[in-house]
Amino acid sequence: MDYFSNMLKLKIISTNIGRVREVDWHGRKITTGIFKEPVEEPLFLGKRGVNRDEVADLKVHGGSDKACYLYSADHYPYWKERFPDVSFKWGIFGENLTVSGLDEGQMNIGDTFQIGEAIVQVSQPRLPCYKLGMRFGSAKIVKQFLDSPYPGVYLRIIKEGFVTKGDEMKLLESNSSGMSVRQVYSLFSSNRQDSEMKAFACEQEFLAESIKKNLRG
Repeated sequence: MDYFSNMLKLKIISTNIGRVREVDWHGRKITTGIFKEPVEEPLFLGKRGVNRDEVADLKVHGGSDKACYLYSADHYPYWKERFPDVSFKWGIFGENLTVSGLDEGQMNIGDTFQIGEAIVQVSQPRLPCYKLGMRFGSAKIVKQFLDSPYPGVYLRIIKEGFVTKGDEMKLLESNSSGMSVRQVYSLFSSNRQDSEMKAFACEQEFLAESIKKNLRG
């Protein structure tokens, strides 16, 4: 199966948003918006975020390069095996859109898709922070997530618009010369010592500037 035929099978199976809440975590009160819940109504993907989805810390979440977060429904069984006591439901990874068929190894930085009314572009993998541990009730998930090949995908919004559960992600343009999302993600885990690969990543036109800055150290 070639890249294009596989990308045609991407489908939104859940739309998720959350409200900021305060959580007690290891003796501290933490404000977070990671607790997403599925909703039936369409989501409006704006240039700097998903309408009605609340973000607690705008310095590290949201913004033009991280306007919308996608995670693959196909990865859920992997995590269920490792956290059998966790009650899984769509949105548990903090994703706005749960997508069937998403493969970070085939999706390249700079790939452009149409979802419903919106046109979006792949900008970076997600780097986990301690708040994912809050959502799972275990700090262990953070390192396991970083060591896994399943980071999920952040999007920048080229054309704003509504997205509905059941919409397909239609590949409009493949950045075939670019790095895959998984390759970029590996630079923070298995390939963190690969300076040549890091330099190549920093040359990627469509990779988020915050990731490039992190890679340059």
